[in-house]
Amino acid sequence: MTESRPSSSSQTGPVRPPTAAPLCVSVRTLGCKVNRAESERIAAELLGANIEISSEERAAVIIVNTCAVTGEAEAKARKAVRHAASLGHAPVVVVTGCVSVIAADRMRSLADRVVVESEKSRVAELVLSLLGQSATTSVPIARVGVPFRTRAMVKIEDGCDAFCSYCIVPYARGLPRSVPRAEIIAQVRALVAAGVPEVVLTGINIGRYRDGEADLADVIAAVARTGIGRIRLSSVEPQDLTDRLIETMASTTSFLPHLHVPLQSGSDSVLRPMKRTYTVQEFEERIEAARIRIPGLAVTTDVIAGFPTESDEAARDTLTACERMRFSKLHVFRYSTRSGTAAADMEQVPAALIAARAQEIRVLGDRLRARYIDSRLGQTTSVLIEQTCQDHAEGTTGDYLKVLVPTPGLCPGDLTDVVLAAREDSIVVSEPL
Repeated sequence: MTESRPSSSSQTGPVRPPTAAPLCVSVRTLGCKVNRAESERIAAELLGANIEISSEERAAVIIVNTCAVTGEAEAKARKAVRHAASLGHAPVVVVTGCVSVIAADRMRSLADRVVVESEKSRVAELVLSLLGQSATTSVPIARVGVPFRTRAMVKIEDGCDAFCSYCIVPYARGLPRSVPRAEIIAQVRALVAAGVPEVVLTGINIGRYRDGEADLADVIAAVARTGIGRIRLSSVEPQDLTDRLIETMASTTSFLPHLHVPLQSGSDSVLRPMKRTYTVQEFEERIEAARIRIPGLAVTTDVIAGFPTESDEAARDTLTACERMRFSKLHVFRYSTRSGTAAADMEQVPAALIAARAQEIRVLGDRLRARYIDSRLGQTTSVLIEQTCQDHAEGTTGDYLKVLVPTPGLCPGDLTDVVLAAREDSIVVSEPL
């Protein structure tokens, strides 16, 4: 399914970077892993045209890939654009992402050097034209994710048709549409050839993936056949965590034992007006089914505090449900009014109460995180090295724990086995075998 939107990059007059500026571009990404994947793609196209990816302080053009999931997210986007436009060397700021779709004029009004381009597939070409360069004829697909990280994001889907009452994303990104499976496999094969050890299959609602008869389970199986060492999913909705999908993940040796499944609320009285299509009991049943089939599975989740009409009892139910379901990490969001959504017209919870409830959930999240880490101490596991210093390295386990590895000589992309020895806040200190 393909969606076409008009370009929104037109301005009242030409906007050019400083004439003496080097051919350097900065890419700043706000929001979700899909944005990260799309930013990597843009950067890869620019690298293929011999454009250097640099810091904002050196860049002639700064790309800001925005998020609009909440009112607070849009405020962060405006702040990032204003900061970029205020830099002394006067770069051009190219705004893309969800805010560029729903609030293009607001973005343009922030500074006279702001250019808005809502079609991310056109961003690299626009930047090259601003720099006076010719567009490349092909995308260096093997460079996607390299050298940006040892974990590459592979976008397999865009858009959503859930229309949760608090969410603007379906209006900003449109309805679900899937990347052809053959294109996904070609990209992963190129990443394998480039030495990338891990891919994250990402999208706005990847459980909606369809390419003919192929679904998300088929994509996982096909990606595994490329020989990639490690496979993750960015996030999957509970209703899409089917027995078939669970069985595919369990039987795929390269699939890592971690799932992010958004709960949003632990009270059915809140899930209903959110327009979430499951009950707390159904959510818990899906999680337990996955844990039974996937040994050592860690489950992380999203929780929204202070959704309109949320009662004190509903807030307590959320705390109880999160503790009972033993999440290894909570991502906590304070509800903020998002104009254009159904929830914006509901009875709002006072801001101070929202903040207090969010803090309660965060305190619980810290406790659950510590409890999960402590349960893993003394165990041997594999760590993907992502950063190195002279005397130690940092990396991530299959179940998404951040680990300090006190072993010199390791390089980003290395896999090393360690013993998880101690916890320092949310970081695990390991010992070599």
